[in-house]
Amino acid sequence: MKRVVVTGLGALTPIGNNVEDFWQALISGVSGAAPITKFDASKFKTRFACELKNFDPLTYIEKAEARRYDLYTQYALISVAEAVQNAGISFEALNRDRIGVIWGSGNGGIQTFQQQVMEFAQGDGTPRFNPFFIPKMIVDIASGIISIKYGLRGINFTTVSACATSNTAIIDAFNYIKWGKADMIITGGSEAAINETGVGGFNAAKALSTNNEEAATASRPFDVTRDGFVMGEGAGAIILEEWEHAKRRGAPIIAEIVGGGMAGDAYHLTGTHPEGDGARLGMLAALEDAGIEPEAIDYLNTHATSTLQGDLSELKAAERVFGAGTALNISATKSMTGHLLGAAGAVEAIACIKAVQLNIVPPTINSTEIEPAFKDRFNLTLHQAQQKEVNYAMSNTFGFGGHIATSVFKKYTEI
Repeated sequence: MKRVVVTGLGALTPIGNNVEDFWQALISGVSGAAPITKFDASKFKTRFACELKNFDPLTYIEKAEARRYDLYTQYALISVAEAVQNAGISFEALNRDRIGVIWGSGNGGIQTFQQQVMEFAQGDGTPRFNPFFIPKMIVDIASGIISIKYGLRGINFTTVSACATSNTAIIDAFNYIKWGKADMIITGGSEAAINETGVGGFNAAKALSTNNEEAATASRPFDVTRDGFVMGEGAGAIILEEWEHAKRRGAPIIAEIVGGGMAGDAYHLTGTHPEGDGARLGMLAALEDAGIEPEAIDYLNTHATSTLQGDLSELKAAERVFGAGTALNISATKSMTGHLLGAAGAVEAIACIKAVQLNIVPPTINSTEIEPAFKDRFNLTLHQAQQKEVNYAMSNTFGFGGHIATSVFKKYTEI
């Protein structure tokens, strides 16, 4: 099996429009939640979200090109461009037949779909759909456009596993490189679902926080007063590369990915198993793939969306895997970014990679009244980032339908 390393990162998030700004805001405990500006949310149960700030796609993409892409694809292209630049890649000098794209999105072009259907419904019944409607809307188009932009002819597909989507994409990319099927894969995920359809749909499912009076602190994982997740948007891009290939081209190696585990809850349409059965299986599978014992993990970035059942079931799963009172640091970075849905796994993987690289564990903010059963069992890294030697970091993501994906990152060493 081949070793697989991380050589580039790109981020577009509610707390930073590039990797460095995102990371600095993350370790500073900045909340990305604020009143919704993308549409009039005054009649919605939830009137706040974690939107991108000071973002203009035309800063990055030509106007004519942007018109052909839904926001989720624009987000993908922008984050990938940063990752490619940071990885120092000159595709012309590489074998592009062995470089692929495995991208993820849970909702794809939901903004485009909503806009086109509303325009039709408000018209006279004559179909006047945009010729770019279908390619803007379909969930696989971002991976295709990334490959077209850079001329990459290797493995190319899109993963969809709800909120586990981009972690699934990362694990797939890791496996294909590990198996010798590719030299490099651009992976990650993007999401742009803060619109009437997205917010209204998740409100109807009773998944979102409705704490409109305390928007900035509404995402409070593990807190007994939590009442649902805060929707986020953006993208995370990761360049995964076969180790020897990276060394030959003098790539900046940031970290190593060593394990990926996937499982199914087989329990409920939207809820996680009360005892965390699927989460436990995913974490154990990732540990087995990495060839390490649970005590090797220094930092666990939890899925922890701030829902009543989800947070508690994940803590139960973590206790079953790691035991209580361990030296393990746990944190829930969704307390700052909100829940980026299909892009969550990619953004949280970046948080894990930076933690491994810089030996800093980002905090869990907003949470003050911790679930009594777990108040003293784990170090939840409350309120402030912590300096700590982080050799292994694990990232959990779970999706509607019971999808489980867990990845493990390791500090890079030559041997």
